[in-house]
Amino acid sequence: MRGFRFTSLWVLAMCALAQLNAASTDNSPPSYDLKPQALQDLQVMQKQFADLAEAIPAEKFTWRPGEGTRSVSEVLLHVASTNFSLAPNFGADPVSGFTQKGYEKSTTDKATIISRLNQSFDYVRAALEKRSNKELQTIVKQFGPDASEGDLVFLVVSHAHEHLGQTIAYARINGIVPPWTQTRINKQAQQP
Repeated sequence: MRGFRFTSLWVLAMCALAQLNAASTDNSPPSYDLKPQALQDLQVMQKQFADLAEAIPAEKFTWRPGEGTRSVSEVLLHVASTNFSLAPNFGADPVSGFTQKGYEKSTTDKATIISRLNQSFDYVRAALEKRSNKELQTIVKQFGPDASEGDLVFLVVSHAHEHLGQTIAYARINGIVPPWTQTRINKQAQQP
């Protein structure tokens, strides 16, 4: 019976692997329209980043969970820096005066950081708005032979999601509930 169970599991694993390999060789173009979803995600994340940054006290902007990790301000400026750095690869004019080197440590001023973060999201969305789906298929050679503008848009979105999660964790460690969660908690408390 034991050998039968192992053999059955092995057969199931091989079937799953075969299906995965078959799916990975599918070369049909995706039917998913990246642009509107990315624009929506970027807008929602901008609001969440800004709202969360507003909720974090200014004195916590230099807080970091340990040596060798980014502080709150550094995480937020890292997101802004990535937005400013990648958008020129999908149609934006480079931001005048922007230098990526040292940007994360350029300020700890809460108002300045929130302003830069908002500017960076506005900048990325404005660049994306101008691109057609066809243009988003353009290969950006400096990122490799298969990296398209759309891939970089996806990178911007996924990168921001990653660091939004990090910022939420930083806030919660410091006893700060994300504002959108607090709103939901307040609504639930008012329901009979």
